[in-house]
Amino acid sequence: MRRKPWITALFLALAMSAVPASAADAAPSAFPGAVGPAAATPGGRGGKILRVTTLAPDGPGSLKAAIETPGPRIIVFEVGGVIDMGRKTIEIKHPYLTIAGQTAPGPGVTLIRTGIDVKTHDVVMRHLRVYTGADGQPKRSGWEADTFSTLAAQNVIVDHCTFLWGIDENMSASGPRFTGKSVAEWRKGTSHNISFSNNLAAEGLADASHPKGEHSKGSLIHDNATGIVFYRNVWAHNVERNPLIKGGGQALMINNLIYNPQHRAVHYNLMNLEWVGHDYVTGQITAIGNVMRGGNDTDEGLPFLMLGGDGDLDYYGKDNLAVDRHGEPLPEFGRYGETQAKLIRAKTPLAPTDGYRILPSRDVETSVLATAGARPWARDAEEIRILFFVAEGRGDVIDDEKEVSAYPKVAAPVRAPFVEKDWDLTTMEPKSGRYPGQTAPMPQEHLSARDRASRGEGQ
Repeated sequence: MRRKPWITALFLALAMSAVPASAADAAPSAFPGAVGPAAATPGGRGGKILRVTTLAPDGPGSLKAAIETPGPRIIVFEVGGVIDMGRKTIEIKHPYLTIAGQTAPGPGVTLIRTGIDVKTHDVVMRHLRVYTGADGQPKRSGWEADTFSTLAAQNVIVDHCTFLWGIDENMSASGPRFTGKSVAEWRKGTSHNISFSNNLAAEGLADASHPKGEHSKGSLIHDNATGIVFYRNVWAHNVERNPLIKGGGQALMINNLIYNPQHRAVHYNLMNLEWVGHDYVTGQITAIGNVMRGGNDTDEGLPFLMLGGDGDLDYYGKDNLAVDRHGEPLPEFGRYGETQAKLIRAKTPLAPTDGYRILPSRDVETSVLATAGARPWARDAEEIRILFFVAEGRGDVIDDEKEVSAYPKVAAPVRAPFVEKDWDLTTMEPKSGRYPGQTAPMPQEHLSARDRASRGEGQ
């Protein structure tokens, strides 16, 4: 019997959220499906439950107030809707935090006109939307927020989030290059052990308010950042940095989808101008089962991986698929800059891959489009637009969010109590297996009245 499409999609979504095969042999993971060196972080496990009860940007009951409360804590939501931060970045400075966006009722929680910077350790953030945007600011005027970034943070998991309209990057791990006197101290002093899984990072704004001018960037992994994992994410419509690994950085990429990169998809760059007086450190990238598809803006002949700058790169690649928008093969490797930098091919992975459920590249697109983003069970209009456009080979790099949409309106909040007995407080997963606001197994396309009529629906 032929399985209905939505049943197939639901089966894939459930399969991909299963506990990795080796999890039983490791320290307790933050939640089922957590991956990478950060998977064992407790986040706020065992801490106090803090309830978000207002959509106000600050004050009692706000998300900001809960984030700024010291000590182990789990943030849950008794309100759903849009939080307008008015171009003020949220900073996470206190460790041992879990932000459980999956607990929010109704539409979930969407943060607008803001970004999030994590400046501490042991943080788990799941199921949030963050839409930064230019917000009408003049071009090159100085508003340059990252939609999400870690800054010299460690043991951080970012899972099932949607990051749109970044002015700097959409989803990054950053920090100082050279803290201390040795490579080990450099790596300890910047972001390390950061996992990005099941996220949508899209439509970084190109010619917007960033003072440098063009700055549509997906993800930056800064110099000497290590233990960085990208697993089952979607990058779409970013000019560059999908992702960029800087000098001495180490990253593992498994089963990600890169769509419509303009000038660069994956790239590595150790810049001599930034390393003057320091010995070079060889970077490492392990890339397995990733897909790069060209779109309307993608340069002709764009390679999957490009090497720039002066530093060498150790690279292990297996089953990565790169095609243009017509399905014709694209090169695996290219350069920007004619230097002595070497691509050194490894015969085995440069980072541990045990515990990951690795799909063949031909299965990746169907799978991640069904599961990526903040609330796959109840997507908003922006997520549906972007993901359907990826599937259809549509969409473009943009300069301003107004070219495609507007910020979601701050409407009346949707309220529902958080009932502790209904949740596993260790993993912050619902005991019923069904999330708040889950009305259908998988997201459905939003159709106009004319479309519904033409399909015989809604009559």
